[in-house]
Amino acid sequence: MNARLHDNDFYTWTHIQAGLLREGRLAELDTVHLIEELEAMGARERRELVSQLTVLLAHLLKWVHQPDRRGNSWRRTIQIQRSDVADVLEDNPGLRPELGTIFGKAYAKARLLAANETGIDERAFPVDPPFNLEQTTNPEYWPE
Repeated sequence: MNARLHDNDFYTWTHIQAGLLREGRLAELDTVHLIEELEAMGARERRELVSQLTVLLAHLLKWVHQPDRRGNSWRRTIQIQRSDVADVLEDNPGLRPELGTIFGKAYAKARLLAANETGIDERAFPVDPPFNLEQTTNPEYWPE
């Protein structure tokens, strides 16, 4: 029943699983789906970090490539994304060892996003990031 409930009423399934855990009724858990959901939760945190870094990096690229368009909106977006990245890393320190890979993936997406938002050809943005992770997340860093 729990397996079918997972597919048909996820909300109720989660509450039943939580209740079973609280009561120590481990043999009754839908372990197959529970394992899948736990792994998916971790993957969502990783995707969240990639997404926030992508937006942050795209805005830094726009900051560099369109200095005449710099404004408070871009500045605030950069500040908010930096704060959000810090929050995700504070809540999920296990992501730190993956930061190199995550940063590379986010930068590749950021080039596309910046090209899309600016109308500038993607090839105008360097293939390798012009700023490193430390600069990207540093609240005092503003590329010129």
